[in-house]
Amino acid sequence: MTTTPTQDTLVRAGSLEEIARDGMKVVAAEGRTILVVHDEGRLYALDNRCPHMGFPLSRGAVRDGILTCHWHHAKFDLSGGCTLDPFADDVPAFHVETRDGDVYVDPQPIESDRRAHWEAKLREGLEGRLSLVLAKSVIGLNELEAPTDVLREAALFGVRNRAPGWSSGLSILTAMANVLPVLHEDDRPLAVFHGVVHVGRSTANQPPNFDLAPLETEMRDPDRYIDWFRRFVETRSTQAAERTLRSAIHLDLPRTAIAEMLFAACTDHLFLDTGHTLDFANKAFELLDHIGWEHAEEVLPSVVPSLTGARRMEESSSWRHPVDLASLLAGVHARLDDAIAAGSVRLDDDWRGHRDVADQILDGEPAETLDRMLSLVREGVPLEELSAAVAYAAARRAVHFHVSNEFGDWDTVHHSFTYANAVDQAMRRAPSNLLARGIFDGAMSVYLERFLNVPR
Repeated sequence: MTTTPTQDTLVRAGSLEEIARDGMKVVAAEGRTILVVHDEGRLYALDNRCPHMGFPLSRGAVRDGILTCHWHHAKFDLSGGCTLDPFADDVPAFHVETRDGDVYVDPQPIESDRRAHWEAKLREGLEGRLSLVLAKSVIGLNELEAPTDVLREAALFGVRNRAPGWSSGLSILTAMANVLPVLHEDDRPLAVFHGVVHVGRSTANQPPNFDLAPLETEMRDPDRYIDWFRRFVETRSTQAAERTLRSAIHLDLPRTAIAEMLFAACTDHLFLDTGHTLDFANKAFELLDHIGWEHAEEVLPSVVPSLTGARRMEESSSWRHPVDLASLLAGVHARLDDAIAAGSVRLDDDWRGHRDVADQILDGEPAETLDRMLSLVREGVPLEELSAAVAYAAARRAVHFHVSNEFGDWDTVHHSFTYANAVDQAMRRAPSNLLARGIFDGAMSVYLERFLNVPR
C-alpha cells in the first residue's frame, strides 16, 4: 500500500530553479534511476527506464503533459505514469515535492495493491496479446507467491473468450502447470508465461462464449445424465450436450460421474479428432486440479464443441484400409465387458509386463496385438497398467522418431502419445469399462505410425 513519505525517506533531486531551467533531471536513489520533470509549472517524477525496452526517458520529449519515448514512441501521462500505448505498459511514478527551494523525491514508487495491479495487467495483456505486459505480470504475481492466481485468471479468460471452446492454449497452460512442481523456482515464471501467452493467442479474434443456463430439474440420476450426454454427442447436438453437462455439474453430481460422462463420450468413436478430443477433456480436469473444482461449470463445457464436431476415425481410410482396424476394434469392444469381469476376480497387482506389451504394439500385427491385450485383461492385468503400457509404447514411438521426417509427421506421433497419456490419466481418475476402449484404440493409433520409425 502507499505510504506517506517522510523527511527521512526523501532524496534531494536538486534545486527547483535548476530543474525548472533544464526541464528534466535524472536522480539515482536506492538502486533506482528517477526522472524528475518540470512541465507547465508542475513537477513530476517517473522511472527513467521506458517500461517497454528500457530506453532512457530522459532522452524523450515532453509536451502538453505527455512524455514520449523516442525509441518506439510510447506516450506516458506525466501525472501518473500511465501509458497511452498499452504495448509499452505503465511507468512507475514517484512522490515529488519542494521544500525551501529544493526538490525532493521519494525513491519508493507510488503503489496501491500490487496484487490487484498485476492481476489487472494480466487481464490487459491477455486482452491485447501484449507479451511484455504478460511477462511482467507473471513475474510480479510470482514474486507475490500467487502463481495459482495467474493460472486461474488465464484459464477463465481462455474459456470465456473463445466461443469454439477449449484451445491448444489452454492445453499448453495446463501442461505448464503440471510441470511447475519439478521446475527450479527460477524457471517457473517462464513456464507460466509460456502457457499464458498461448491462451492469449488462442483467443485472438475469437467471439466470446455465452454460457447456457443449467436445467431447472429435480433429476439427479448420474446414469441418466451420462446417457443423455452420450446421445447428444452422438447426434452432434452441441447445445443439448452442453446444457446436460452444465446441469450435472450444477446439481453437484459426483465428480467421477462427470468424468465418466465426458470420457465415455470421448471413446464412443475411434480416436476422435486424431486424439485431440480426449486429450482436451483430460487436460480440462487437470486444469481444475490446479484452479479448483468450483470452476468446473465454466471449464468443462468448453470441451463440448470439440466433442460434437470431432472427426471420427472409423470414417477415415487409414483406419479401414488395408487393415480394417475399425472392425477389429468393434469386436474387441463387444467382448471387453466380459473380459473385465473375468479379470476382476483375479487381479494381478504385481504385473510388470509393460515392455513386452509395448514391443507387441510397436512391431506386431494389429489382430494379434488386440487379442493379446484382451487376454491380459481376462488374466487380471489391471486396466491402469495396460493403459500405462500403451502410453509407454507411444512414448517409444516418439523416441525413435527420425529427424529426417517432417514436422507434420511429428504431429502424428505426438498426437498418439498425448491420446495414450490422456487414456492412462483418465483411467486413474475415473476408471470405467467404456473408457477402457480407449486403451485399445490408442494401441492401434501407435500401430498406424510404424512407418515413422523406419529406420530405427
